[in-house]
Amino acid sequence: MTAQLSDALHARISDLSEAGNELADDGDLAGAERTWLGAVPLLPEPAVQWEAYTWLWASIGDVRYDQDDFAGAADAFFNALNGAGGIENPFVHFMLGKALLRTDRRPRAIDELLRAYLLDDELFEIDDEGEELLQAMRDFGVRDI
Repeated sequence: MTAQLSDALHARISDLSEAGNELADDGDLAGAERTWLGAVPLLPEPAVQWEAYTWLWASIGDVRYDQDDFAGAADAFFNALNGAGGIENPFVHFMLGKALLRTDRRPRAIDELLRAYLLDDELFEIDDEGEELLQAMRDFGVRDI
C-alpha cells in the first residue's frame, strides 16, 4: 500500500504548484521557483517517497534551465530522478540530459538522453533542441536513433 498525503496537505501543495505554474506562464520564473521551493519542505519525511517531490523538483529544474542555470537545473533534475516515479519519467531524464550537456558532462548527458529516448522518443520531436540532442547522441556513437 502506497502512503498518501492528507487531503489538506495535498490541496496545499497542489495550490502552490498551480501558483508556481501561473507565475511561470506569466514569465516570473524566479517567482515560480520560489513558490515550488516553498512547497517541498511541506512534504513529510522522507520527502522522496512522494510523487509531489518528483514533480516539484522537475518544475524547479525546468525553470532553472529556462534561466540558463544549467548546473542548478541538473541538481534539481537529480532530485526529481531520486523521487517517487522519477526513474521511469522520460521528461526527467530528458531535461537532466539537456542540463548535463550544457555543463559539459557529456557521457552522463548522453546516458540520460538515451534513457529518455528509449522511454519516449517523441520528446525529441516536440522540443526545440531535439534535433541538436539527437545529433549529440549520434556524435557520441549512439546508433539507430
